[in-house]
Amino acid sequence: MPKAALHEDQLRSLESLAHRMDRAFRIPLIGTRVGWDSILGLVPGAGDAIALLPAGYILLSGHRMGASKGTLARMAANIGIDTLVGAIPLIGDLFDIGWKANVRNVALLRRHLKHTAAQDEALAKRLARRSDSNRTAPRQATAVHPHRRDIERSTRPQS
Repeated sequence: MPKAALHEDQLRSLESLAHRMDRAFRIPLIGTRVGWDSILGLVPGAGDAIALLPAGYILLSGHRMGASKGTLARMAANIGIDTLVGAIPLIGDLFDIGWKANVRNVALLRRHLKHTAAQDEALAKRLARRSDSNRTAPRQATAVHPHRRDIERSTRPQS
């Protein structure tokens, strides 16, 4: 299975997990979507700790998929903000409704992998062009070895 297809399957799985954690339910009348992260955040202490598990899994998956250190740092920052502010009673619960760390992290990961794939594709095209040009038009020697100049001059027909 190609690397891109494997990543696509993993990303879809992570998006599904992020959706369940951040947007699984719609609050009637308001229309705002909340997920299990917001619901678990209502349970003091243990709820926020339990909600860290799927967020950590998304971060670990990003590492395994080859995300850059910068992308992983941003993902960790999103989780840290969600956890720290989410630990504040009531304010943290309201914050969890708007701050969708899991959805943000999967979007960051997708954007990074798409950018990396585009760079890899461009590099492959440049390398293919370079190898094609080497195959179709062999180079002619333009420089003469310094010790051979005397020999070439003596064997060259005089005009």
